[in-house]
Amino acid sequence: MSIPSVASVPLRSFSAQAETHTTAPRLSVVVPCYNEAESMPQLLAALARLQVQLAPMSLELVLVDDGSSDTTWKLLCDNLKSRKDVQLVRHEQNRGIAAAIDSGIRAASSEVVASIDADCTYDPSQLAAMLPLMQDDVDLVVASPYHPQGAVIGVPKWRLAISQMASRLYALVLRNKLYTYTSCFRLYRRSAVLSLPPQQPGFVGVVEMLCQIDARGGRVVEAPAILTVRAFGQSKMKVVRATLAHLQLLAQASLQRLVSLFRRAPVKHPSASR
Repeated sequence: MSIPSVASVPLRSFSAQAETHTTAPRLSVVVPCYNEAESMPQLLAALARLQVQLAPMSLELVLVDDGSSDTTWKLLCDNLKSRKDVQLVRHEQNRGIAAAIDSGIRAASSEVVASIDADCTYDPSQLAAMLPLMQDDVDLVVASPYHPQGAVIGVPKWRLAISQMASRLYALVLRNKLYTYTSCFRLYRRSAVLSLPPQQPGFVGVVEMLCQIDARGGRVVEAPAILTVRAFGQSKMKVVRATLAHLQLLAQASLQRLVSLFRRAPVKHPSASR
């Protein structure tokens, strides 16, 4: 299979924008990449459009190659290595999307950090609608295709059903009530998650990060979003493994929630009944 050329993708200089707008707010955008050579032209073009859309906001790009076995790392280096506004991070072995996002957040220099999908199943331009929701009391903003104002286009029904069921179950046990818990397209408050590295490295680890914020009393909000089927390559999620891991995380979250409620329950002194 031939790899599309990325040499013709128009890229504007993010660093030049940052120098011009020294007082502009800054956003770090983390992109976990695993065998994404086919989708690289689409991703780079989408990031260029995002820069124009969010101007005068200054963007820092943090692209994490999660142990790819194709030419992903070479394409990243060839196209982005010389840019001052870009950080390239590489895992020598595949560690999973949650681990890649965690590495990207740690490498980022901004307090507000976005994580987006390399396959652009969520159009990066949707960050514009999410940014106003990152208020001072919010730790995490989640893109929500299952929100009444969101939409899902072209995703197989069986996969959609699994994801929606997982979100319904998480809504039963977590304090923050959302329509969607499984989305990887997010805005993080960096200081709120640095001390919460996920134990689950894959897709379930992304939900685990939300569960940790929830257990600590953080506030999570969601923004309606549109999710589409990926145009290039194949999904990296292993359905059976992810389902079992979700069930394990749900059990842990349920126990943690019960313990938290028990600790906050008022203790009735024996003398009060006399």
